[in-house]
Amino acid sequence: MGFIASKAGIHGESVQLFVHEVGQGKPVIFISGWPLSHEMWEYQFNVLPKHGVRCIAYDRRGFGKSDKPWSGYDYDTLADDLKSVIEALDLNDVTLVGFSMGGGEVVRYLSKYGSSRVAKAVLISTVLPYMLHTDDNPDGLPQEMFDGFVKDIEDDRPKFLAGFAKDFYGNGFLNNAVSDEILNWHGMLALQGSGRATTQCIRSFSATDFRNEISLLDVPVLIIHGEDDKTVPIKVSSERTSAMLPGAEYIVYESAPHGLFITHKERLNENLVQFINQEVVTISNPYTDIAS
Repeated sequence: MGFIASKAGIHGESVQLFVHEVGQGKPVIFISGWPLSHEMWEYQFNVLPKHGVRCIAYDRRGFGKSDKPWSGYDYDTLADDLKSVIEALDLNDVTLVGFSMGGGEVVRYLSKYGSSRVAKAVLISTVLPYMLHTDDNPDGLPQEMFDGFVKDIEDDRPKFLAGFAKDFYGNGFLNNAVSDEILNWHGMLALQGSGRATTQCIRSFSATDFRNEISLLDVPVLIIHGEDDKTVPIKVSSERTSAMLPGAEYIVYESAPHGLFITHKERLNENLVQFINQEVVTISNPYTDIAS
């Protein structure tokens, strides 16, 4: 555990990012979803090190134990923060695992800096490729919905986050997918973030268009999404992302909500271990071989 300095952003101010790691073996960076911290990965960090995985996670700026600056919540800056972590730990052949908003950091990092240090990528319940409804993105979600989120957070952030958590895990009148204690824990993690970071990240993950970047990914990709995700509907997100990446492995969890890292933790851990540890097979091109 410790802090890594990142001088990302247009002003180049130094921001301290809190980093937690456990285990030895193949390095994997887990990037949290909004509005949580690295602690959301508890049930993965309890298991994956038993399978030769070095688990690394950091708190996004503005959340958890990391510094909480006024600005720097755009994806260029957030991807630069990820770059700072990779370089400070001198990681190579790393697997990047992005959940929800964190999928944007994965794609922006790879499109901006390439895959020289990256072996694989996992996109779980992500906001990719583009969340916002526009004329050329008619299946997106309305701007008014995101504006409402921002207003509700500015009016009463604890109340908004408590209600948001129920949809996040699929809790309802007739179905409690997680306990009240898990919901309280979620709220505690979310409230560690600053109000400013919480609203600014909504603007980033709702309005950033990754459609032209996804095709640039040149590493093996695993896409996982819950069929009943009410927070990031699958038809707006991973169905489209998988169509843009026909070579990716795409797994749909039946009846799963957004927060499947808790509700379906055993299955997720199994899929992650299998994907991380499988060897990447390179098929040689016979014509290239002859020409060379």
